[in-house]
Amino acid sequence: MRDEVCEIAHRIRDCSEERVLVAIDGRCGAGKTTLAEELGREMNCPVVHMDDFFLRPEQRTEERFREPGGNVDYERVREEVLLPMAQGRSAIYRPFDCGRMELSDPIHVEPGAVVVMEGSYSCHPALWDFYGLRVFLDIQPEEQMKRIIRRNGREAVSAFRERWIPLEERYFAAYQIRERCDLAILAG
Repeated sequence: MRDEVCEIAHRIRDCSEERVLVAIDGRCGAGKTTLAEELGREMNCPVVHMDDFFLRPEQRTEERFREPGGNVDYERVREEVLLPMAQGRSAIYRPFDCGRMELSDPIHVEPGAVVVMEGSYSCHPALWDFYGLRVFLDIQPEEQMKRIIRRNGREAVSAFRERWIPLEERYFAAYQIRERCDLAILAG
């Protein structure tokens, strides 16, 4: 991923904005978190994870899940992270703990010249305009399944195949996420 990190860092440095918010969206298992963490080290910047914004139990309605990209709390991402960061202010948010099904202790993120938001749904239309650079990480289906098994175990494969991947694909198609991003990278 070293070449990808260098390419993204180069594009960030070419941005004319004083503060650059970067979105790294893409298919599960493509390496979004790994890429974001490497980029964070390279650019000495904070990384915020969309996984911290899963829906709380009261938000998990049929109507919400029918909405493309509606299975994350993009409203909270916008209000608690992107708005303050875009204004150069600190962000304070409470990540959602899937094990306890509740919000955890607050995380405090200081703004910097660069802030990376990584994870599926980070390019949701409600968040799109905050970013100076949008990256899409793609992966071939066979490699995706291998990585999911390695990361989550064989018992998780059916949940990904039957629920999480279809939700992602519907979101990608509805909003043409890959096609609209500034940079698309195919994971090896």
